[in-house]
Amino acid sequence: MSEVRTRFAPSPTGFMHVGNLRTALYAWLLARSASGKFILRIEDTDQARYVENAVDVIYATLKSAGLEHDEGPDKDGGVGPYIQSERKGLYRQYAEQLVASGAAYYCFCDKNDEAADENAVHDAAEPCPGHCGELDAAVAAERVKNGEPHVIRQRIPRDGVSVFNDTVFGEITIENKVLDDQILLKRDGMPTYNFANVVDDHLMGITHVVRGSEYLSSTPKYNLLYQAFNWEIPQYVHLPLIMGRDAEGNVSKLSKRHGSVSFENLVTEGYLPEAIVNYIALLGWSPKSDREIFTLKELAEAFNVAGLNKSPAVFDYDKLKWMNSEYIKALPFEEFASKALPFTTVADSPLADSWEKIAALLHSRVETFADCQEKIAFLLEQPEYGVELFNHKKSKSTPENSAEDLPLIRERLAALEEWNAAAISDVLSKFAEETGVKAGRPMWQARIAVSGCAVTPGGPGEIMEILGKQVSLARIDAALSKF
Repeated sequence: MSEVRTRFAPSPTGFMHVGNLRTALYAWLLARSASGKFILRIEDTDQARYVENAVDVIYATLKSAGLEHDEGPDKDGGVGPYIQSERKGLYRQYAEQLVASGAAYYCFCDKNDEAADENAVHDAAEPCPGHCGELDAAVAAERVKNGEPHVIRQRIPRDGVSVFNDTVFGEITIENKVLDDQILLKRDGMPTYNFANVVDDHLMGITHVVRGSEYLSSTPKYNLLYQAFNWEIPQYVHLPLIMGRDAEGNVSKLSKRHGSVSFENLVTEGYLPEAIVNYIALLGWSPKSDREIFTLKELAEAFNVAGLNKSPAVFDYDKLKWMNSEYIKALPFEEFASKALPFTTVADSPLADSWEKIAALLHSRVETFADCQEKIAFLLEQPEYGVELFNHKKSKSTPENSAEDLPLIRERLAALEEWNAAAISDVLSKFAEETGVKAGRPMWQARIAVSGCAVTPGGPGEIMEILGKQVSLARIDAALSKF
């Protein structure tokens, strides 16, 4: 094991769950931190669950996340093919080798081998229902020769215990009697996930197997296969579960009821891929410092398996939003404006030419790109509001004094020849100074009149510059009609 070789082996069954992405990320980080290789393998042996274009989603997600693979279906490193369905021919020879050594047996039961679901994790002992393991080897071989439908099952010893060491969870001991005689090769000749991944990991030289802790109980079965083949057992890195918290505060395994759980959906909702990856890296791994913001390169430099935690991590959407907002603030303005625009309807509105000015108001004020439309909706269409909105205790604004001040403010604004934020703010400041009121009073009154909102990105000067003189004065007139 001179070179560290890790793999990410997703099944093309749909979107990329954040748990799958974290597995890929940690496998990638482990390889990069050791100057090793990261291999992509597509485990499509469960054809019934295959989803068209799911492989494209896998490629797109890894590319967007920055997790470049060294070997894979598109980068043959000499141990391909890297798609399991294209390796179908080699699995039978290894299964037959196990039968010959007594580590596996032919099973002729009518039981539907769909029970050997590709990613199934069995905790209860399940020997062959028809006791096929007790058949005379010659008799079983003759039945196979005669074309009788069959599967090949692993023969699990019913006594003793299996002990193995996991990098994260330490020494694990499991009684053999609780392990099932899992199916290795199905009737159609396709291997099950549990068999194919052992064969492929060995043939591809995988040194470290990174996967979820739900596979801890199945690991002894994998080790028995390695031992039956006299192959070296890889190092295991089992990751803690990712949990979600619902509105009532209840914590359970992360699912759609907690919010978006796929990388693709999070990006669609306005999260930056870099922020998602950074956040997911901290769900189960703790750096040596209190630092939280890392580039992918910095994560690779800081990553150490010793920092992986046993305890389940809780996916905190608020924390992800905070981290995403930090990434958004750090974007160059031009990049922010370009990425934020598709999340708004500004491009198809009369304000299209003012997008840069609008984007400048949003850059440091949004947590996700999806926040943009809501924050600027008042620019596109002023909401209905009542005169009570003119109440503002700190600036001493009231509907009564607003009814008196706004006509005077409007008159001064109408006289402006140069219509920009600075000139508009100067009018409001001078009005406050000349009338002896707090500067915040005309600012608040003007803001409410032109926006209809108590909270806006930017002050009245910036808002009116974007709206333009004609629209701004018309909105003030509409406000006056409310009194």
